[in-house]
Amino acid sequence: MERTDGKIRAICISDKRGIEKKEVDSAVLVEGEGIQGDAHAGKWHRQVSILSGSRVDDFNRRGADVKSGDFGENIVIDGVDCILLPVGTVLTIGEGSDPVKLRITQKGKECHTHCRIYKKMGECIMPRQGTFTEVISGGTVKKGDPVEVEYPDIDRPFQAAIVILSDKASSGERVDETGPRAEEILKSNGYEIIETVVIPDESRRLKMELMRLCDGREADVVFTCGGTGFSPRDITPEVTRDVTDRNAPGIAEFIRMKSMEITDRAMLTRGVSAIRGQSLIVNLPGSPKAVEECLGFILKPLEHGLRVLRGAVSECGRR
Repeated sequence: MERTDGKIRAICISDKRGIEKKEVDSAVLVEGEGIQGDAHAGKWHRQVSILSGSRVDDFNRRGADVKSGDFGENIVIDGVDCILLPVGTVLTIGEGSDPVKLRITQKGKECHTHCRIYKKMGECIMPRQGTFTEVISGGTVKKGDPVEVEYPDIDRPFQAAIVILSDKASSGERVDETGPRAEEILKSNGYEIIETVVIPDESRRLKMELMRLCDGREADVVFTCGGTGFSPRDITPEVTRDVTDRNAPGIAEFIRMKSMEITDRAMLTRGVSAIRGQSLIVNLPGSPKAVEECLGFILKPLEHGLRVLRGAVSECGRR
């Protein structure tokens, strides 16, 4: 695997979210949690945030006058432009037989409030250039520690995200059964589930989630469940078309064709399949039974297409 080297410029922590972090000489990273004593630690995918020193320096040359921690970042790294690394990259920090290891899980984030940096500069680099990681091997890190970059294996398991669209499930009026069933099927087929989210049938929210899961989390495939019928609130196909770059109609057509063998009402589903960047989005119906049937139709032939998107294979033609 290709490797790149850097070093830690700064380590920053705070005990409250939404405030600037203070620089410290060293910190303890806990596996599966984050930095000990930091407000953003927890059992989620954004345990430790990182900025590249070169990006901070460029911003300061434009008059920002920021110091380490002002963006709310935990670690500043010199010598590695982290925002250019793919999700799944492992950062090994320190030397010896038991170094700390972080795995990149997301790039960029939505900015919910405009900080003082944004108000001064009209922008903030953290939402666009921040990199988020999970701790896969804990220990102590300190300023000046070397950082080694290990790129992800191209043959690693496919990463899938699931988006459930249901007004009632998102409000707690009904227990979602579709997400757990989809997770079970995908895991049994070797997929890694990076997220399952339940949201109402709202265009803006769905658009935000699809963009985040494709661009920030770099999912190989996003399965949406629900919102593909004739109801005025069934907006999944329209939003999927709006956020994708290329059509992949054969998947949705095959789902309809095979589903017609079970029920003629399958002709009423409006689901689409399309590509955003290197991520595939596939619309599925909303019921557990229909999701089980549809995934059974497509998962085996889908593997080749996902490998092409990832760059693991380059040809679709037969020998």
